[in-house]
Amino acid sequence: MTASSNLIFYDTETTGLLKDFSQILQCGSIQTDRNLDILNEQNLGCAPLPWIIPHPMAMVTNKKTNLFHSNVSHYELMRDLNRQWRQWTIDEPATFITFNGIAYDEELVRRQFYWNLFESYLTNTNGNGRLDILLMMNNVAAFSPDVLNIPLFNGGPGISLKQADIAEANGIEIGDAHDAIADCKLMIGLLKQINAKKPELIDFFLSISTKPGVQAAVQQPGFIGLGEVFRREIFKYPVVPCGNKAPNDLMFFDLSFEPEEIFEMDTQEIYSLVQKPSKSGPFKKYGINKTIPICPSSMIDNKDIFDMDFAILEKRAEQVRGNTDFQTLVSQAMADKIDNWNNEYEHIEQMIYSGGFPSPQDKNLMADFHRIDSAEERIKITRNISDERHRLFAERIICQTYPHEAPEDMLNRYNSLITQRLTEEGPWGSLDEVMLELDKLLEKDNSDETQGILEETKEFLTQRAESLN
Repeated sequence: MTASSNLIFYDTETTGLLKDFSQILQCGSIQTDRNLDILNEQNLGCAPLPWIIPHPMAMVTNKKTNLFHSNVSHYELMRDLNRQWRQWTIDEPATFITFNGIAYDEELVRRQFYWNLFESYLTNTNGNGRLDILLMMNNVAAFSPDVLNIPLFNGGPGISLKQADIAEANGIEIGDAHDAIADCKLMIGLLKQINAKKPELIDFFLSISTKPGVQAAVQQPGFIGLGEVFRREIFKYPVVPCGNKAPNDLMFFDLSFEPEEIFEMDTQEIYSLVQKPSKSGPFKKYGINKTIPICPSSMIDNKDIFDMDFAILEKRAEQVRGNTDFQTLVSQAMADKIDNWNNEYEHIEQMIYSGGFPSPQDKNLMADFHRIDSAEERIKITRNISDERHRLFAERIICQTYPHEAPEDMLNRYNSLITQRLTEEGPWGSLDEVMLELDKLLEKDNSDETQGILEETKEFLTQRAESLN
């Protein structure tokens, strides 16, 4: 499958690590072509929302205390980000590239598009795909160690896949670490090094940045190299697909196991292995909507990397691919597994995946909300949004944007939200606990820069608490 040549690298700096309640303060994006030449950049920053509690260590890491007093709102940041990404993808779908983004940045961006009435899934719909370089590095460390120097952690034997450590080990200038644009340039530098030695590996990972790309890749003849790094140790598996569960789950079979021995197991034994896959077992489950650290066996240069000949692995792969009854049984076992997800959430920030998609009518109303810059019209639009989640988010935007025009009932809910988040303990954390932690951190022997950031954070949070009185 042809990979996109339109690449968008992005990184975020945030107020904390809580996906549902932390806020993006900065988002940097860089558009490149397939040669990794920079075409465009965007660097956005905004102030914390009135109910957000910035965590002190997050601020020490990102050093963005200057944004405490920004006159740019969070809605404006997400609006401009949405607008720019759509412009960059209007002629050709893009691959959105992050480092550890599948686990964090992607989830933050999705949620905060959702908070601001934008389509949440911009990065993996309409032909767009996602590539997480950290997951790609799992495969590089396992099967292509010659393309990059993989640093040891504290002298070994474990390795480090921390972005800054890999950059330093390969002579890539780190720049202003934990600045979103600087981190994007660091990602580009890492891929340039791989591209110089093994461009086909980058092409392959770009090709599997979408669901159709993954599905096409795993159906190619032969076996696949699956590389994982767990607790700083590298694991290498020869695998082949053996089952799936709609919409996103894919099961691999580890070819270091003799297929015939697994085929001969009774149904209950196979069900148990499939539904509770272990690191030492024959099954490995992945999501096709995320970066999978795989590569075709043809890209593995070291033919002695496994404990058996490639010819044996190829034969075993044919056995698994040819046993449709086994694949059906594995798929059925996956389908029969009951996922005990708790979708009963109290706060709308937590409901991105549990409340369904907006109706066509609500989507049209939200599009009008963004198009019309009028307090009166936006208030009317908000009243007509049927989904309570989106209606309440719209109210928050109105109260922050038009504090003097907002209706009394909306202002009451808005002010109650701020009071709750700043005075009560909840899944968003606790202002009292953060202030106690700040005082302890300020007593340490900090650098002048760290001490200054902590003092600015304390002053900001103190003013935020006093504003309630």
